[in-house]
Amino acid sequence: MSIAITTKKRSRYQGFNHIDRIIGDLNITEEERREISIVSKVLPFKVNNYVINELIRWDNYHNDPIFNLIFPQRDMLPPELFDKLSNLVDQEAPAASIDRMVAHIRSQLNPHPAGQMTDNKPVLHGQSLEGLQHKYPQTLLFFPTHGQTCHAYCTYCFRWPQFTGQQEWKIAGSGIDTVIEYIRHHPEITDILFTGGDPMVMHLKRLQAYIEPLIAADGPALRTIRIGTKALSFWPYRFLTDPDAAGVLDLFKRIKQSGKKLAIMAHFSHPAELKTRAVKRAIERLLSVGAVIYTQSPIIRHINDRSETWSDMWQKQTALDCIPYYMFLPRDTGAQTYFAVTLERASRIYRDAWRSMSGLSRTVKGPSMSAGPGKVSIMGVQTINGEKVFVLQFLQARNPDWVGIPFFAAYNPKAIWLDDLKPAFGEARFFFES
Repeated sequence: MSIAITTKKRSRYQGFNHIDRIIGDLNITEEERREISIVSKVLPFKVNNYVINELIRWDNYHNDPIFNLIFPQRDMLPPELFDKLSNLVDQEAPAASIDRMVAHIRSQLNPHPAGQMTDNKPVLHGQSLEGLQHKYPQTLLFFPTHGQTCHAYCTYCFRWPQFTGQQEWKIAGSGIDTVIEYIRHHPEITDILFTGGDPMVMHLKRLQAYIEPLIAADGPALRTIRIGTKALSFWPYRFLTDPDAAGVLDLFKRIKQSGKKLAIMAHFSHPAELKTRAVKRAIERLLSVGAVIYTQSPIIRHINDRSETWSDMWQKQTALDCIPYYMFLPRDTGAQTYFAVTLERASRIYRDAWRSMSGLSRTVKGPSMSAGPGKVSIMGVQTINGEKVFVLQFLQARNPDWVGIPFFAAYNPKAIWLDDLKPAFGEARFFFES
């Protein structure tokens, strides 16, 4: 099967935001086209020519993990909500009616979990700061205004509201001067994480405007600049042949030369994203300027919910001198019910993959839930005093005193998130709830 989305130069970026322009070229049924188009009205869609041409195997796209990672599927919406929207579309209802239904459906999908819009927002001089989150003492999250899109969208992304166009849901803003001042008032901050969206959609001048003042400020406490990105997976040419690629690498080199660590927090969801020559060369380029590449992903049904997949991915990453860092569980937002695996199954997949590798690849933490109180890791299932329980611990927490303390939840074979758990041994609440 061939797709009519090509360029003479593969290194020339072509992005596609309107799904109807893509699915017309796919050899799929009319019903599949209709379902994909309807779901994409709710969950944002974006893809590019690299993903289309180099990552997806179109001869078996139904079972292709990258196809399922990018293209919305009917079951990503609750059946009753899909049917309501579908009926409006079939009846050729006015656009305003469809828009109201889309907004209603989105509001039912828990668009901002774990207190993102309220609990994590920092305050400086009595003013709440937009575009920043400060949940854990050592790490400040920064959402630069110009980095609030991605090269392509993952259908599992917990930040899908950023891409809907609804301004009240967008986390973005705060000039870099405000960021630097906030860091000066909070000497506990050692790391700043540029996130989004994807900061690597920004051109060099934008990146310089944010990063160079951080270097010049030379705050003694700030030791690490992190950049959360999926560019290595979805557009490795960002570091190879984009017009400003050399300038970006030079900027990254200057971070290292300033005495600070540059950590690329790379999102790889499947070994298929590591197979191309371009991604391998891009990794080499980043390592050559002193960057350290950490890798992370959720464990997601239909895409990577097999221990062999994770073992293969972690070993490939280690061979490329990347550091496996986190296995997450899909957050309680968007299409979680489509992607979620049970906590017990996630724990088993993690354990089977982890023990199949050498010690050099056993740097990964998880499986972890980024919930309201913090990042909760499932350590396993045990029977204690005759009661079957989940053994859990915080890897990060709003209260640092909670980190590393094992605690126990009553066994629930259907649990997919922290909210599905109750304390074990007859306790009224978990220790962190008091």
